[in-house]
Amino acid sequence: MSARGSVYSWCGCRDPVSGGRLGSRCPQRGRPGHGSWYLSLELPAGLDGHRRRIRRGGYPTRKAAKKALARLRMPEDPEAVLTTGEWLDRWLAQRTGPRESTIRGYAAHVRLYLRPCLGRILLADVSAQHVEAMFTAIARQHEAEGRPVTAATLARVRATLRAALNAAIRAGLITANAASRAELPSPRRPRPVVWTAARVAEWQRTGIRPPVAVWTPAQTAQFLNAIRRHRLYAAYHLIALRGLRRGEAAGLRWSDVDLDGATVIITCQLQQYDGRRVLCPPKTARSERAIALDRTTVAALRAHKAAQQAERAALGDGYHESGYVFTCLNGDPMAPDRLSRTFRRLSDEAGLPPVRLHDLRHGAATLALAAGADLKVVQDMLGHSSIVLTADTYTSVLPEVARKAAEDIATLIIAAGCLVPGTTRPRQPEPPDRGGGRTSGSRAHPSHQVSRPRRADLDINQARLSGTVPAKRRNAHLLVQSAGGRPAIPRPTSAHTGTLIKEKPGVKPQVSTGG
Repeated sequence: MSARGSVYSWCGCRDPVSGGRLGSRCPQRGRPGHGSWYLSLELPAGLDGHRRRIRRGGYPTRKAAKKALARLRMPEDPEAVLTTGEWLDRWLAQRTGPRESTIRGYAAHVRLYLRPCLGRILLADVSAQHVEAMFTAIARQHEAEGRPVTAATLARVRATLRAALNAAIRAGLITANAASRAELPSPRRPRPVVWTAARVAEWQRTGIRPPVAVWTPAQTAQFLNAIRRHRLYAAYHLIALRGLRRGEAAGLRWSDVDLDGATVIITCQLQQYDGRRVLCPPKTARSERAIALDRTTVAALRAHKAAQQAERAALGDGYHESGYVFTCLNGDPMAPDRLSRTFRRLSDEAGLPPVRLHDLRHGAATLALAAGADLKVVQDMLGHSSIVLTADTYTSVLPEVARKAAEDIATLIIAAGCLVPGTTRPRQPEPPDRGGGRTSGSRAHPSHQVSRPRRADLDINQARLSGTVPAKRRNAHLLVQSAGGRPAIPRPTSAHTGTLIKEKPGVKPQVSTGG
């Protein structure tokens, strides 16, 4: 059989005498309901030397079977057909970047998830349904083991598969990326929370801690005071106040530190792979940055440098001059994992709620914002490529800052309520109601007020017009008594120009104004 494969028709009708299938001998073959088209493709021998062959059927026409066969063949090498597992191995062997830690993550995903679930499927046959079934199997396996898988882990596994399939598309092996079409729950990035007194009490009672938590300023100060005499105090002081990554702190060299200028230049980071330390570039291009130092950090680094020189003098020829700021006792560079282990031990001894070493970086951003630093300044300090990442991930609100913001908002609303609308003039206080009646609250002159007349005035005017008010009291409401008891000048009203006219009995009196 040719390695390029072949197609043929086959009918499932049986011989009435022998009972065997007629196959290609069916006299009705080619008619509707009699037979379908199949393909056969020979694969290269496996690692164990056994023969491998693909047979598929059910195609309605010869053309459909040939199209399926062409899709299974590799365009560059017609004599071979790749499975997904074979392509993943080839893809990993050809990877040279971007970083060794990324390649290690790719290899772990291929070994633990991708090859067991998709390795035997032909590369050209991988579909979104296969990828979704793989995620379901991974989730069930982790649940059975008592350690549920997170959405972030599944997202990273899909990113690895998507990168491998994109490379296959560029090589001309497939035309579509099944990993991109597979549905997967969106991972939610955990937001850092502050270790308030309530959260500390809950953690002590239940043992449950937040995924990402940061210390308050008082807790950070307590930790730094507790480790002040430790030989790595300057490292944790620098991370807590300036937000360095642990790899950046481990890879910091004295040639990148300017104590007189109070500046540190981040040019590389130290990583650990398979027990060996590797110096590599920072995480992103924006991670190469200059960081300003405060006077306390400069003092801590000066004291650390003096202690390091004393260790060098004590060991003599046994000391390895590596040029790194934070080293082991013999002068070798400090591994990032050792910085993390030492930090966990020191924080437990200080009696503080648990945080990771990387959480000190979160705390540095939070403390900087609480101190009034601009978000752009915090982004440059942390070395983020996007200010959105700084705002969404590495900043949490301290309780004191949140309460102050709440008080400021309330004060703003109260102050706005004390102003005359549309102006910046403060409102005048409401006068007391001496007569117990309802007041209009207007501050305008009485002659300028336009308001509803009082009920008492309406009653007097109605009685006066109807003629039921005695003559001596008819205009009494218009007079004001003077200090000597004599009537004063009547108040100017429109009633002074009116003349009450008597009409016939039964006709309502009229008021005539002088012309």
